[in-house]
Amino acid sequence: MPNLPLRTTMPLLAALLFGGCATRFDIGAAEHHVTPNQAANNIGLVQNKSIAWGGMIVAAKNLASQTQLEVLSYPLDTNGRPDRETKAGGRFIALHSGYLELANYAAGRLVTMTGTVSETRAGSVGEAHYVYPVLAIKTLFLWPTPEEEASKPQFHFGVGVGISH
Repeated sequence: MPNLPLRTTMPLLAALLFGGCATRFDIGAAEHHVTPNQAANNIGLVQNKSIAWGGMIVAAKNLASQTQLEVLSYPLDTNGRPDRETKAGGRFIALHSGYLELANYAAGRLVTMTGTVSETRAGSVGEAHYVYPVLAIKTLFLWPTPEEEASKPQFHFGVGVGISH
């Protein structure tokens, strides 16, 4: 193996170390700019296209052959994570073929998913009538909780003074 100069190996090593630090979900070429509210009002915007939506689970239930998630949608950030600092984009129903453990997919957890929308479904939020776009899940990512993130090994490199709260 040839000796590589330090100026070549250090950037490569840094890329390998820091590349895995941020949690990321790759949505690929899936459409993520159309909100569930927009889709509910005009299903043709998303019908049978690859869609990426994410948000906070509001409710979940296991059915005979699938799991249904009701999700309050938020726009996705550059890592594919729902950005709760922005305005919600409406609710949607997501259907996962098979069983999901509801203790893991509990209300309040953040998810990002890709799939296709082929229909809307009438329902209600409280006593208000609501129209949900229905997403058939192809890929599903459950974001770690703050507690899970805190328990991950943290590597920090640098020179200087660090202050932690």
